[in-house]
Amino acid sequence: MSIASGLRGRHLARRLVQLYVGLTLYGVSSALLVRSGLGLEPWNVLHQGLAEKTGLSIGVVSIVVGATVLLLWLPIRQRPGLGTVSNVFVIGLAMDGALALVPDVHGLAGQVPLLVLGIVLNGVATGLYIAARFGPGPRDGLMTGLHRLTGRSIRLVRTAIEVVVVATGFLLGGSVGVGTVLYALAIGPLAQFFLRWFALPEPGSAGAASASGPEPGGATPAPETAPALAAPASGGPALVPGPGSVPSSVAAGTPEGAILRP
Repeated sequence: MSIASGLRGRHLARRLVQLYVGLTLYGVSSALLVRSGLGLEPWNVLHQGLAEKTGLSIGVVSIVVGATVLLLWLPIRQRPGLGTVSNVFVIGLAMDGALALVPDVHGLAGQVPLLVLGIVLNGVATGLYIAARFGPGPRDGLMTGLHRLTGRSIRLVRTAIEVVVVATGFLLGGSVGVGTVLYALAIGPLAQFFLRWFALPEPGSAGAASASGPEPGGATPAPETAPALAAPASGGPALVPGPGSVPSSVAAGTPEGAILRP
């Protein structure tokens, strides 16, 4: 898909709001994890380590790394969406902005709540920007591109990339701790929950939606199953969030599955 191809269809205004609110909150949540001092999510371990070595802010490093990863899409023939390019810049800028406003916290009484808030907010942000359907972030697209290119499972490719990222970041001085482990365990269930909450109905379900009325999160109710989420901008299969698990077809071939499956 082209960057502009996702800019059509129903709910466009809401999708754009979800995309940019989600990416902004993602940057804020990452800043909260930094300030908690208890460990970062895998890619930010690398970003922090590089920031320590280069003297650049962690947000600027995030932008540089995101742009570099996006260049790696060329040989694996991945095509970006609006959300892909926005992901590179908005998260880094939001992270640096939040770090300028949130002071360092000392003592577990302050660090633990900040860690929990950061992880939960990250789940909210992930649900928002995935549900907007404007394409995967550069790192998630790299995972699914390598999965397609190598034939290896998403789980294996994701694990291999994140182990290399965390190990490299740790050696460079990035923060690995209990927060890193808690994030890895919690982000899948949290993102799945909030993805269902922020999901938009497919055009074909509009009649049922108008008959039942909207739910608090904007998702339309259904008596037995959660609302379907139209196919992501990357061209993968439709994502149908369920109350208990992510469909195997999603986990096998989409950036959304790469995020939601540990």
